[in-house]
Amino acid sequence: MPATYGFLSTYPPTQCGLATFNAALATHLSAATPGARGSGVVRLLAGDAAGGGIALDRAAPRVVHTWHTGVPGGWPGAAAALNRFDVAIIQHEYGIYPGDAGAEVLPVLRTLQVPSIVVLHTVLANPDQLQRAVLEQIADLADAVVTMTDTARRRLTKNYAVDARKVSVIPHGAASHTGAPRAGRARPHLLTWGLLGPGKGIEWALRCLALLQDRQPAPVYTVAGRTHPKVLEQQGDTYRDSLQALAAQLGVADTVRWLDAYLEPDELSRLIRSADAVLLPYDSTEQVTSGVLIEAVAAGVPVVATEFPHAVELLADGPGLLVPHQDPEAMALALRHVLAEPGRAGRLAGITGGPTLRWPAVAARYQALAARLLAARAAVTPVAPLATATIPA
Repeated sequence: MPATYGFLSTYPPTQCGLATFNAALATHLSAATPGARGSGVVRLLAGDAAGGGIALDRAAPRVVHTWHTGVPGGWPGAAAALNRFDVAIIQHEYGIYPGDAGAEVLPVLRTLQVPSIVVLHTVLANPDQLQRAVLEQIADLADAVVTMTDTARRRLTKNYAVDARKVSVIPHGAASHTGAPRAGRARPHLLTWGLLGPGKGIEWALRCLALLQDRQPAPVYTVAGRTHPKVLEQQGDTYRDSLQALAAQLGVADTVRWLDAYLEPDELSRLIRSADAVLLPYDSTEQVTSGVLIEAVAAGVPVVATEFPHAVELLADGPGLLVPHQDPEAMALALRHVLAEPGRAGRLAGITGGPTLRWPAVAARYQALAARLLAARAAVTPVAPLATATIPA
């Protein structure tokens, strides 16, 4: 009988990359197991049951339990709900679980009676003592640990006390954008999307755009995405306002389109397919996983990215160009090269948009990992001895 899966993570309508990832994995993993009895999501929701928090207040498909992280002692209910499934798949990111360094995920793992797969979205190169201790305990308690890049795997096995035999690399999945028509534009279209906040590096992209105004025709630049909910809660829209002021100061306000929205999949596909290049000007030197990068590469759109770890690993084979952090001149030069080759996107679609990055292939790898864990668990489970029948003489 096909396995069922319990997922622990943020989940739509919460608007963040982790929620989007979990929803896509749940959808495709369930689709990959036809006839399954059903899978379910234990949703992490910031705030309390009275309605506080950052997610929209409406029912979400597949949710079987909500862990309100603002309420003390919420982990037992989450663990009990996950134990109703055959395999638990737990997303890990700092800041989504209660407790110091998210330590309240640990009793969940200790209480699970089913095999667990922990998916690491961040592996810090220089964690503090508590972050290191919590992650090492997570890896010890989990039956399997997944990183989404080989860079993250190497960092984890080299810098943390973990059992390397537990660690698998399964890439971040990408949607298929082939159904969205590629829209033609009179001017080159540059695109950055994702939740907005300090560290996104948009200020360097704007300075880069100013350096490209001598190009004929000059490119237009779309910045798509709402302000990150936690940033909005703590700082308001100060960062977005500062960017718009900078665009005006640089004289490029008329060539920047601010799309303040969290896009549905079809809308995002059309937007990606309209781009001549995706620009990822991130400040981070830690980011080992980027869903935006995966989506762009899988769609066959050229990428210009700063040298964050996932970009260094993924773009080494040619689907984009790497530039130093906070260097608008290098970004502008790279974009000139990309835009000078109008057929580049079509060629990339043939070499980088293969099936291995698509969600069905990624889900199949999780399915295979889960099957191995279940088989290993069954192999060590003691079998009750058969009763011996007494044969009359």
